[in-house]
Amino acid sequence: MRLSRRTASVSLAVALVLTVAYEAVPRARVPADDHESADPFGAACRISVTGSKVTVYCHNPYPETDRVSLHVECARWWDIDTDSSPVEAGPAQTVRLTGRCWKEVGHVWISHRRES
Repeated sequence: MRLSRRTASVSLAVALVLTVAYEAVPRARVPADDHESADPFGAACRISVTGSKVTVYCHNPYPETDRVSLHVECARWWDIDTDSSPVEAGPAQTVRLTGRCWKEVGHVWISHRRES
């Protein structure tokens, strides 16, 4: 059985397009050395929202001090959002942060900073 020139040309073109498309797919390139050499940092935080009150417990298992801040965004447009002052969570220390809204809580997050 003989392939015609047209069939061979189409097959070659399809193979070339598939190869080029595969090479163009982005891939994550993370060097293994950078990932392993990074110093572990950051307290683990548990957030609890009960009605309009927010309570957060952050435990720092690492030897470097973590400065954690609580950020509360209220659901109502007229309710005042709050950001707490940074609290130092030293090595093997657990800290408690609290916040609240007048009505419903929209979003809560914690920010972490290394001690300078």
